[in-house]
Amino acid sequence: MIFLGSDHAGYLVKEAIKDFFQKNNIEFADLGTNSLASANYQEYAIKVAENVALNEENKGILICGSGVGVCIAANKVKGIIAGLVDRVELAELVVSHDQCNVLCLSGQYTNIHDNIEIVKKFLNTKPLHDYHEDRVKAILNYEKTH
Repeated sequence: MIFLGSDHAGYLVKEAIKDFFQKNNIEFADLGTNSLASANYQEYAIKVAENVALNEENKGILICGSGVGVCIAANKVKGIIAGLVDRVELAELVVSHDQCNVLCLSGQYTNIHDNIEIVKKFLNTKPLHDYHEDRVKAILNYEKTH
């Protein structure tokens, strides 16, 4: 399952992603916000991250004005590896090298078309399971012990 969340500054991008998912029969759950009214990004970031953490097959996509706030908040949830991405090439790397399970996007600094392309790459990339995997395991082991 793919979980979506945004604050007010990411709302229009989230809605465009939902349209893309609906047109392409991609299953998702929208966890809010549901309007352009001011909203606290951390509420939606944590809600999405907690749902992603329930199953390793789950993925999350979060959007706020810069993408930074939702990324910081999501990374506070155990088992989450959230990455802020502003170009397609990085969308591939955060998954293939870093096993990112939550994609964070900017609603103000990256246009909707580019954000959709980033989402496509994020969803269609698999972890490499090479030497990068040991690095990710070291991070997750640290998280478990601290």
